[in-house]
Amino acid sequence: MTHQEILRKVAWKDLKSLSIKEMLIENNLTIPWFVLSMIFAYYGYYLFALPFSAFFFLTGLRQVHNGFHNSLGTNKFLTWLSLYLNSILMIVSIHAVKFNHIRHHKYCLSEEDYEGKSAGMTWYGAILYGPVHMFLIHKVTLQLGNKNYRRNVILELISIALFVAFVFYFKIAFLIYHIIVMLIGEFLMAFFAVWTVHHDTHDAPELARTQRSGWKNKITFSMFYHLEHHLFPAVPTIKLPELAKRIDEVLPEIEKKNTF
Repeated sequence: MTHQEILRKVAWKDLKSLSIKEMLIENNLTIPWFVLSMIFAYYGYYLFALPFSAFFFLTGLRQVHNGFHNSLGTNKFLTWLSLYLNSILMIVSIHAVKFNHIRHHKYCLSEEDYEGKSAGMTWYGAILYGPVHMFLIHKVTLQLGNKNYRRNVILELISIALFVAFVFYFKIAFLIYHIIVMLIGEFLMAFFAVWTVHHDTHDAPELARTQRSGWKNKITFSMFYHLEHHLFPAVPTIKLPELAKRIDEVLPEIEKKNTF
């Protein structure tokens, strides 16, 4: 069954819109985790801060990922602002990530898909490749991106550099902790955001892996409904559980490989 046939069989267009409540959730999901991680880190309780930092990173990925696909329910400027602010807080140019992610959907797991390079590696190879992955997505965007992408990447990298320089110059310990943890998270992206959801799917790249376990989806904020996302990228993350039910009802024959 082709992608177009799947699009015709599954009702999904009604899932594109967000209610005010859903819009507020998607745009503010990161705040409690960031605040709690900073409070614990400020008082030197770094081990207690760590899980909240991890949840901030995960919800930050969810927020910017929805922003990539214009699924935050906000206007163009507010979506841009979300990507820009998260660039500083997550220590990576989010517009560079966006450029490669949009290409990933277009050229999924082909030679032109720079984001998906680690999908064909071993799990430990994908982890070791992480720093190269982060360098490559910036390099590719500056080389292949249009003027707007290049301008945004340069602005974000300068802003990140100024933030990092300020924090280390004044030796602000809890923010130094935050920067280190975010960099570790970014270096693991090739494994967690690519390999886990795409390994062993090269025969049918559009049929990414997915997660059907309720509690696993709760603790990962529905970020591993990746089969659903690749088939219907315009559907916001908050609507993916409902989309998964519809796919299961209409197309139970589609193979659903587990993420973890």
